[in-house]
Amino acid sequence: MIGVFDSGIGGLTVLKEMMYTLPHENFLYYADTENVPYSYKTTEQIKEYVEKAVVFLRNEGCKSIVLACNTATNVTIEYLREKYDLPIIAIQPAVKVAFDNNTENKRILACATPVTLKADRFENLINSLDIDHMVDRLPLPGLVEFAENEQFESPEVLKYLKKEFSKFNLENYKYVVLGCTHFTYFEKMIQENFPNLQPVDGNEGTARHLKNTLAGLNLLISTVKPTIRFVESGRYVKDEARFWRYLDR
Repeated sequence: MIGVFDSGIGGLTVLKEMMYTLPHENFLYYADTENVPYSYKTTEQIKEYVEKAVVFLRNEGCKSIVLACNTATNVTIEYLREKYDLPIIAIQPAVKVAFDNNTENKRILACATPVTLKADRFENLINSLDIDHMVDRLPLPGLVEFAENEQFESPEVLKYLKKEFSKFNLENYKYVVLGCTHFTYFEKMIQENFPNLQPVDGNEGTARHLKNTLAGLNLLISTVKPTIRFVESGRYVKDEARFWRYLDR
């Protein structure tokens, strides 16, 4: 069984990709809905929340854990990998994807939570590609709250995006990096209302990395009828309709 963690429902966008890439695996999805959003939490709080979830998933028998939350990754990944002996896969903003496909040499707009954009891990990623001169950062914590409230296509969301994107001359950009898994829910809205921006996220790369990691450790399985279960802040979900509604989007 593979454990998947997110602060809320954002990681379901990653789970959906992993279900496609690894259709025979069992998944246990942990949403920390009691503490979402993490955008306004301290690093100490985030570390406590994430480790609690990792311990829960490990105790439930997960052979690997995916941190499908950029904020959680930036705060905890090194600590968790040092402390726990199971493979922990970490998502990261798809800045490299944007850079590799940026044949027009336009600027890249990296959108994420404030924690992610200020993290050393994100800065190290930018510096490793030597593209700090062409990447602009835009925190969009409001999108997390919109997603958690299932406001995907409301006028309020569009108003929020127009206000935030107005801080930049979008003609100078081609790729907008969705550096938070919650943001993927708004990909369609961005494409329809800001047509010169091409959204990219790290979901596909994370799923591919998980598959390669498990294959390398000989941990892949082929379950005839794989199961998917959901947990909210340490408690198994009885009514799973909301989670499947997100997965079906």
